[in-house]
Amino acid sequence: MTTATIDVARALPDALPARPNRAVRYLRETVVLVGRSLRAVPRVPERLSDVTIQPVMFTLLFLYVFGSAIHIPGMRYQDYLLPGLIGQSLAFGVIGAGVATATDFATGVTDRFRSLPVTRLSVITAQVLGQMIEQVLGMAIVIGIGLALGWRPDLAGARALELVGLIALGLCAFTWFGVLMGMLVRSSDAMQGLGFAIMLPLSFLAGTFVPISGMKEVPRVIGEWDPLSTLVAAVRQVCQGTSSSGSWPLEHPVVAMVGWCLLITAVCVPLALRRYRRVTAA
Repeated sequence: MTTATIDVARALPDALPARPNRAVRYLRETVVLVGRSLRAVPRVPERLSDVTIQPVMFTLLFLYVFGSAIHIPGMRYQDYLLPGLIGQSLAFGVIGAGVATATDFATGVTDRFRSLPVTRLSVITAQVLGQMIEQVLGMAIVIGIGLALGWRPDLAGARALELVGLIALGLCAFTWFGVLMGMLVRSSDAMQGLGFAIMLPLSFLAGTFVPISGMKEVPRVIGEWDPLSTLVAAVRQVCQGTSSSGSWPLEHPVVAMVGWCLLITAVCVPLALRRYRRVTAA
């Protein structure tokens, strides 16, 4: 080995940049992967149909079809319906998150990530954050249409911040649930069918469109303890100042919603990470 070669070899370690620690790498990789998820939206805009077209259809159909036949004592139907649609949109985020996750697994995107020097946690976190950002768009559309059609929420003082906090907490919990479901099914079509089969009946039983108190005994009992009922009732209480009765979760909807969301997150996060490690290690 010549003297010049030895000098170059000694200089190389000093020339290479220091490898960032694991926390910095995780944050950087998460940001990059969230950008990757959002860059796909302009190329495939139809993937946003569940947070753009669907909320518009639900709002117009139920407001002008149900609204002409349903009368809520002491409240306009707009003020009753729109908080329910906000809660429903939060819950339906399960479907979008699950379909996106199942698509990544089915199309080999996850396999490509395995060949890259990225942390596994950043892949899952980026999926959740990307889906939450898309759901915020759908939430903004629902709120905007509601205000245009005569919804008048009472968000004076700290109520606006409370509503934002509840929406963020609900988005986080239901998105993690959707990501976990997307890892368990075999295809995006299966996820879409399973998601609607679970979330659609629960949303109808949650007092979204009609009061739970007027239902028959069996659906009323289910509705009173439906996790989505507390979600809808909490948004309605914050936006309109109304209270519900029938079960402890409906009488204390904000506390119950926070409890449900924390429970869902605490269960789904470790299960999703465990499932992802198992699948990528295969």
